[in-house]
Amino acid sequence: MTPFYNIELSGAGMWSRVIGRHKTLRLTDLEGGANVGMLLYNATERHERYNMPDTLKGQHIFYLRAPYCLHSDMGRLFASITRDDVGWHDSVCGASDASLVLKKYGEKNFQTARNDFHRNARDCFLIELSKWGLGERDLVPNLNWFSKIVADEEGRLDFVSGNSKPGDSVDLRFEMDTLVVLNTCQHPLDPDPQYHPRRVRLEVLRSDPPAVDDPSFIVRPENARAHCSTEEFYLLAR
Repeated sequence: MTPFYNIELSGAGMWSRVIGRHKTLRLTDLEGGANVGMLLYNATERHERYNMPDTLKGQHIFYLRAPYCLHSDMGRLFASITRDDVGWHDSVCGASDASLVLKKYGEKNFQTARNDFHRNARDCFLIELSKWGLGERDLVPNLNWFSKIVADEEGRLDFVSGNSKPGDSVDLRFEMDTLVVLNTCQHPLDPDPQYHPRRVRLEVLRSDPPAVDDPSFIVRPENARAHCSTEEFYLLAR
């Protein structure tokens, strides 16, 4: 597949667009050690959004990888992970905010640093959401692509450095028309003492509609049921 859209994000970049169903978003870590925070909303019914608890408990997983799926809070599928060079993506740790970034990296505001100022993921999400009539009440637990978090026996969470290498990528095939909101701020648990968001390339490719025996639908029966609900939604809407 040849991408028909591509863009590179750097310096804690922000991005939001509607991606149609049966198109694939490819995220590529250009330097190694990237993090891509992501939120998902139904493009036409924006009260429907990504649901972290249903995504995890329905698939019996703690982290994301191919061929698993991203579930909405209405029992449908936003996307399926169809290809994955990394094999472990954080699903539980949320996003950085202004106080965390100030504490970890020091103060560097726009007035003194212009476009090199220190951004945080929460504010980046809110800036992009505002472009679509959404705001603070629409924030939900986000995804963190390329980042790996492990838990010890007492439940403490640790960030695993070096999880993603330069050139690693992940493909998301969208099963719904989806508003995708993302930023490339560092993971909130990243121990790197330097403020250093890594560059990420976004590409969109055309995909064939999935078959009923697609790996993402047969890996868990919950995914097959959610896929049926998604197809019914579009059968009746169009």
